[in-house]
Amino acid sequence: MSARTEGTVLVLNSGSSSIKFQLVHPETGESVAHGLIERIGEPEGRVVFHHTTGTEEHVGPIEDHRAGLRIVLDWVEGLGRPLREAGIIAVGHRLVHGGEVFHEPTLVDDDVVRTVEELSVLAPLHNPANVIGMEVAREELPDIPHVGVFDTAFFHALPAAAATYAIDRDVARAHGIRRYGFHGTSHQYVSERAARFLGRELSELNQIVLHLGNGASASAIAGGRPVDTSMGLTPLEGLVMGTRCGDIDPGVLLHLNRSAGMDVDTIDGLLNRRSGLKGLSGVNDFRALLRLVAEGSEDAKLAYDVYVHRLRKYLGAYLVELGGVDVVVFTGGVGENNVDVRRDALAGLERLGIVVDDARNVAPERGERRISADTSQVQVLVIPTDEELAIARAAAALV
Repeated sequence: MSARTEGTVLVLNSGSSSIKFQLVHPETGESVAHGLIERIGEPEGRVVFHHTTGTEEHVGPIEDHRAGLRIVLDWVEGLGRPLREAGIIAVGHRLVHGGEVFHEPTLVDDDVVRTVEELSVLAPLHNPANVIGMEVAREELPDIPHVGVFDTAFFHALPAAAATYAIDRDVARAHGIRRYGFHGTSHQYVSERAARFLGRELSELNQIVLHLGNGASASAIAGGRPVDTSMGLTPLEGLVMGTRCGDIDPGVLLHLNRSAGMDVDTIDGLLNRRSGLKGLSGVNDFRALLRLVAEGSEDAKLAYDVYVHRLRKYLGAYLVELGGVDVVVFTGGVGENNVDVRRDALAGLERLGIVVDDARNVAPERGERRISADTSQVQVLVIPTDEELAIARAAAALV
């Protein structure tokens, strides 16, 4: 192994309301330090930082992503030496929307930052955070290569029937309107890990992957190649999410404009920031939602039911689209940790060959695991996603 590949990669994953970060050896997957900044912009943010000598936690307001990233860089440097001397060979950035421009890992320069910012119109909750991540990290580490790894890349080659919207073809071509799909790094990583867990060839498996977090998406994957996914032109389409509505009749937008006098920006804010679980229940954190359900909140119970209902619709659609499925995989913060969602999403599907084992589902294990019954024809797995490791490996391979 060359000296250059023996170093670490600093991965920055700036989401809509959180930042995951990790200093990782790409070859071995060993993590030197990792952490999470969550609830950015809310009254009480939280930072958890894990490193080789212990864990640190901070609770308090985190104004925005720039403030959060400063905390990340200060803490990583606090490991004992300046970042420039920490053996970092690359900084890998999770970038959400690459449009038609980016579908491979890409060295970040001023033009890339500018283009990702221009694509914010397609991912208003994410691309602006991604841009801040690139700007701050490049200021702090100007002599280290920065690599963008795009969420849309895995779904770039979707079949035309899945990627195409039924609108005027000339308008669609002129404005780049198609289904792009998101969380691609996670869907690819998890589907590969699922095959490895089962000791099967990826090429022989039909999989449905459910990435459930504050953002949520589903994908149908045949032989390692995606054939459909729930998110579309933007990360707004598809499943019910923390603050996003998912699928909605486009006529609702026209109605709000004509009858309520809402302009485009107001509707954008409504659908992206004040809808989903938050719009229905007042909270977007799933843990808070379940607390409200337990307290008897009818709004929270309805929000939960709508969430599961939409999830089951996509499961059914992908079962048909794939012509049968070998594996259903849950991942993401909700998918990995919420036993109720997993149970209710797959309830009553025994005639389709899907049987969840209740004891396995509620077991406290947190690693890769099977939660289906021994009699289940379809394997149901929980596979923790590791987008950071996938990004680190992509970045190291490029530099």
